[in-house]
Amino acid sequence: MKNHYFVYLLVFLLFTSCESKSQVEKRKNQQTKEVYYPVTKIVDGDTFWIDNGTEKGEMIRLIGIDAPESQKRFKKDKGHFGKESKEYLTKLILNKKVRLEHDVNQLDRFGRTLAYVYLDDGTFVNAELVKNGYAVVMTVPPNVRYADLFLEFQKQAREKDRGLWQDI
Repeated sequence: MKNHYFVYLLVFLLFTSCESKSQVEKRKNQQTKEVYYPVTKIVDGDTFWIDNGTEKGEMIRLIGIDAPESQKRFKKDKGHFGKESKEYLTKLILNKKVRLEHDVNQLDRFGRTLAYVYLDDGTFVNAELVKNGYAVVMTVPPNVRYADLFLEFQKQAREKDRGLWQDI
C-alpha cells in the first residue's frame, strides 16, 4: 500500500511541476523581450540620453568607439570632425527608440551606462558610426565583443576616405 502512495505522489509531482512546451516558450519570450527606449538628447558623437522611465533619464556611452568632442569640455578640446559626428548621431537616433546590449561592464568610471545600441530596424549604431567615419575604434577591455568588427569597419572607412578620414 505504501508503494502505491509513493507512485501516486511521484506521478502527481511530475505532472504538476512540468511545463508544457508552449509555457516554456512563453516564459523564454518574456525573459528575452527586447526593450526599446526613446532617445531624448545627444551629448556628442558617442554619448546620449534615453528616457528609461526615471525623472532624469539615463546617459548612454557607446562601447568600443570614440567620437571626437563636439565642444570644449573640461580638459578636452573640441575635436576635428566633432560637430559632424554629433550631427550624424543626432540624425541617426534622436527621437527614435533604441535597444541596449551590454558587454562585461555596464557602467564606466563616470557612471554612464555602456552599451551597444540598435535601432528598431536592426541598425547597429556603434558600427554605423565607425563604418561611416564618424568615430574611431576605442577598445577598453573587458568590453571587446565587437572589437574585430569595428576594426574592419574602421579600415574600410579609412581606405574610402569617409568622414573624419577624408582630410588625412
